[in-house]
Amino acid sequence: MKKGVLPLLILGAYLMCAGLAGYLSNPAGAKTALFSGGGFGGLCVVWGLLLAAGQSWARWAGLGTMGLLTLAFIWRSSAGWMAVAGGNSDKIFAASLITSMLAATVIAATFLWRSRV
Repeated sequence: MKKGVLPLLILGAYLMCAGLAGYLSNPAGAKTALFSGGGFGGLCVVWGLLLAAGQSWARWAGLGTMGLLTLAFIWRSSAGWMAVAGGNSDKIFAASLITSMLAATVIAATFLWRSRV
């Protein structure tokens, strides 16, 4: 398997599962979980498949996607944890899930970056 494919595929699968878990935990208020998890998870899988097919530009597209995701997850997890700190204990699951998505994205981006050589 070509270097860098696995981090993209694993991250994509994790984001899709996490997005679904977020949506199922609160179907009325967690539609963005489906978008960020399902949409961007699917996009990471596409980048991984393109990279596996020999499209080296897909590595940079994956890194760009992960960079945007990192910024979005920092923003969303910060908002979630600030709500928890403000006394809204209902946000603990969402804040934890988004934080785990942030951690997974940073770890996958690190592996993808290191595999570029």
